[in-house]
Amino acid sequence: MDLQTLKAPVGSRKKRKRVGRGDGSGHGGTACKGSKGQNVRSGGGTRPGFEGGQMPMARRLPKRGFRNPFRKELITVNLLQLNDFPENSVIDAEALIQKGLIKKRGDGVKLLGKGDIQHALSIKLDALSKGAKTKIEAAGGSIVEVA
Repeated sequence: MDLQTLKAPVGSRKKRKRVGRGDGSGHGGTACKGSKGQNVRSGGGTRPGFEGGQMPMARRLPKRGFRNPFRKELITVNLLQLNDFPENSVIDAEALIQKGLIKKRGDGVKLLGKGDIQHALSIKLDALSKGAKTKIEAAGGSIVEVA
């Protein structure tokens, strides 16, 4: 078998509908567009969301809420998830990504105090809760401030 002998299976390739090529084609005359009006014209039709001149849905409904452009998206991790790491290992965002505990870094990673930690770890994260900090220090771990 050579590249020049390859062919698509019969019936898998549909022929393009060639409209407006005379009455003999079956698609002549109005070229499958019906008779007269906006949609027959070149560039015809309406924009998405147009409702025939009536007040569109986007303008009929009231605006609600507020989207803070300065919001920080902190990714959270709980203490009980860190028990998989070996003793005295350094925990930072890259280590959490490699372990599969988080998917992305976001605007920072925050450690929360849910669960207990059994061994000492060195933590290098952007933010920690008070509970997490006390539990890490109680287990003999260290915290390095990253900012």
